[in-house]
Amino acid sequence: MNILVTGGAGFIASNFIRLILQKKPDWKITNLDKLTYCGNLNNLKDIENNPNYTFKQGDICDEKIVNQIMKETDIVFHFAAESHVDNSIKDPFIFTKTNIIGTQTLLEAARKHNIKKFIHVSTDEVYGSVHAGFSKENDPLEPNSPYSASKTASDHIVRSYHVTFGVPTIITRSSNNFGPYQFPEKLIPLFVTNLFEGKKVPLYGDGMNIRDWIYVIDNCEGILFAAENGKIGETYNIGGDNPYPNVKITKLIIELTGKDESSIEYVKDRPGHDRRYALDSSKLHALGWKPNHNFESALKETIKWYKDNPNWWKPLKGKKE
Repeated sequence: MNILVTGGAGFIASNFIRLILQKKPDWKITNLDKLTYCGNLNNLKDIENNPNYTFKQGDICDEKIVNQIMKETDIVFHFAAESHVDNSIKDPFIFTKTNIIGTQTLLEAARKHNIKKFIHVSTDEVYGSVHAGFSKENDPLEPNSPYSASKTASDHIVRSYHVTFGVPTIITRSSNNFGPYQFPEKLIPLFVTNLFEGKKVPLYGDGMNIRDWIYVIDNCEGILFAAENGKIGETYNIGGDNPYPNVKITKLIIELTGKDESSIEYVKDRPGHDRRYALDSSKLHALGWKPNHNFESALKETIKWYKDNPNWWKPLKGKKE
C-alpha cells in the first residue's frame, strides 16, 4: 500500500507517520511538506532512513508535484494546513490559499489518478462556538475565524468531490491535540516552555474558554481507524472527552512544572474567540474506537518530553513564518 501524507513534517502528521511505520510495516509512505515555519524535519529524525519512508519537499498547491506523487498513491491522508488562529487573523489570505486551493488541488489529482481513499483531516472549530450540548457530524458548520472558515470550505469541497465525482473521501474532525513535537505557538507547548524559561504564560480573556483535549497518539489512531473502518462519504468526530477551561489547563501545567499562579499573565482576548468546543464522538465509538490515554497522565508525559528535549523546541521559540 502506497500512502501520501501531506504536511507530514508537522505536529500531528509526524506522529501519524511514526504510528503507521509501527502498525503497518508493509505500507510505503511519501511525506509531502512545504516546510513552512512549523514544518520541521527534526520531528522525523528518528525514522528518516526507514526504507518505507520518503520525504518530498513541495507545496500542495503545486499541481505538477502533486500529480507526480498521486500517480503511485493508493490512499491520501491530508493533514497539511495553516492552523494557528492568531496567524489567520493577521494574514487570512494564506489560509485561504493553503487550506482551500491546496485541498482542491489534491482532490483534482486524486480524481484523475483514481486513488482508493482520500482521508481529509479537519477540526472541531468548523462547528463554531457551542454554547450547550455536543457537536455531531451533521450539525451546521458556523466558523468564526479565518482559519476555521478555510477549514470549513475545504470540508465542503471534499464532500462535493465525493458527491459529484465519486472520489472516495472520509472526513475526520478532531478536538484540540497535544503531545510531543507540537510547535510552541499552541497553548500547552507555549505555556510549558515559557515556564521552563522563567517567563509568564499569556492567558486570553478570563481563561474560561473551554476546549476538548485529545492526546495526539489517540487522534492518530482514530484517524487510521476511521480510514480502515469508516464508510466512504462520511464524516467522523474524534474527541478526547476532556473538556477543560483554558484556566484549568493553565493551572494544571503550572502545578506540574513546580511554578505558582503568579506566572499567569491575563491578556486581551483575541477577536472572534470561540467560547466552547465540544465533540460528540459516538459515531466513531460505535465502530469500535475510543481514546486510550488518560488526560493527566498524557499531559505529564508531554511536559516530560519538552523538559527532555530543549534542543528541539528552543530554536523554534519566536520563529516566524
